[in-house]
Amino acid sequence: MLAMTREQLAEFLATEFPQTRVTLEEVGEGVVRVRQRIGFEHLRPGGTVSGPTLVAVADVALYLAILAVKGPIALAVTTGLTVNFLRKPPGNADILGDCRLLKVGGRLVVGEVLLYSDGFTEPVAQVTGTYSLPPGGVPI
Repeated sequence: MLAMTREQLAEFLATEFPQTRVTLEEVGEGVVRVRQRIGFEHLRPGGTVSGPTLVAVADVALYLAILAVKGPIALAVTTGLTVNFLRKPPGNADILGDCRLLKVGGRLVVGEVLLYSDGFTEPVAQVTGTYSLPPGGVPI
């Protein structure tokens, strides 16, 4: 059962992280899909999407997947991310992030995010991440 609905997650993101432009597309039990609209500010030389943009999309996707099942725990923090850049994402397509949680514990959550260029079937990056939850899962 979801602890937060799509609408609640979107509101949480807008309130707690107004600086992000990553948007929530879909949410399910332990899975989310997010989107980053790509503009000039997301590109690196050569016209491809920058690595920092890809990592940010993955991190937000993982965070939202965790909140969906655990509730509004603002103090959940990333403790590790491993990124495998698989292919060059074109600079004229949005980035989609599909996250699935692999392990949900009381203090640690592990998930995987596959990043895609919108309109393409092969992932541009694969990210595995671990989050630490505060003791007692203190919600905001």
